[in-house]
Amino acid sequence: MIQSEIFFNTIQQQYNNQLPFVAYRKPQSTDLKGIFQKNETVYEVEDYKETGFVFAPFDDAERSILIPLEHAESIDSVYIIEEDFQPKQNEFIVKELEKELHIKLIAKGIHFINENIFKKVVLSRIETIPVATSNFSNFFKNLLNYYPSAFVYCWYHPKFGLWLGATPETLMKIEGHQFLMMSLAGTQEYKGTLKVDWADKEKQEQQIVTDFISSNLKPLVKNIKISDVETVKAGNLVHLKTMIKASLNIDNFDLKHILSVIHPTPAVCGMPKQAAKSFIIENENYNREFYTGYLGELNFKQKSGPTSKLRNTENQAYTYSKRSTQLYVNLRCMQIKNNEAHIYIGGGITKTSSPEKEWEETVSKSKVIKNIL
Repeated sequence: MIQSEIFFNTIQQQYNNQLPFVAYRKPQSTDLKGIFQKNETVYEVEDYKETGFVFAPFDDAERSILIPLEHAESIDSVYIIEEDFQPKQNEFIVKELEKELHIKLIAKGIHFINENIFKKVVLSRIETIPVATSNFSNFFKNLLNYYPSAFVYCWYHPKFGLWLGATPETLMKIEGHQFLMMSLAGTQEYKGTLKVDWADKEKQEQQIVTDFISSNLKPLVKNIKISDVETVKAGNLVHLKTMIKASLNIDNFDLKHILSVIHPTPAVCGMPKQAAKSFIIENENYNREFYTGYLGELNFKQKSGPTSKLRNTENQAYTYSKRSTQLYVNLRCMQIKNNEAHIYIGGGITKTSSPEKEWEETVSKSKVIKNIL
């Protein structure tokens, strides 16, 4: 365990040396973890039996990048949130042309829904804001301070760029034979309470995601249990959330196949998946790259043992290691390059969507990142 100052200096040095790294903190934790690759090689995930940190794109036809533990040094630290930290309420002027183009895109999506091409589609856009690239470690600290309940990360590879984010959404967690997925959809601004009135459009949007995940998982897992829907806070926003738990058949478990079936979910793509994905690629007019992809720990070893608090030799003899995979959807993120922050924001479109309201939702979501710059 090293001091946080040394941790951030290591990040800066790794970046200056143009070597891949990832630094991250899991939700509701003070533990910082850094994985620093020792070379600039591009390692790709092949069969999802590898061990390392995976950074996967929205388009599953593209390659997923791995920082393998066997070719990296891992460093742990602790980051204590600054209690008096308050993000700046920056005012950014959104160009009218950007608004006009996004509203037209949403209207086109609604038209395709009315034509029964798909039931839902998630449409996004980019805002570009001038920043000093050298400040990226300060942006990372700001995200850590302001979003304690999010998965906060800073990822870099000289071949793919510098990405930062604070995502509220778990894609999946696997520990031993236990399997967990999150269904997260619907968005409103947080107004001081979790007692929120949700419109039918938002409830429908969230149900589509839950139904997709549960129906596609059923042939692949056992004992599926679906929680009640609850409202959760993520920064300045609230969402609808459902948790889906199941047991894995370890003998027939194929993580690569499960991911190919699930990703991208209707929460970031649409339903049916292929029709919505094709519309996104053909109409958004930019490459999402890693936005709405996923990232996280792949096949990490996790020590487990008896529940007894006695730390004697007999108990230690029964300690064993199990595989742990924790993946998060890459939302509320930005890419920094050439002294510009490219902020990615989107929203789910259904039959009852209002283009103007959907535009306003992206404006609210953009504040998550803007306010820490």
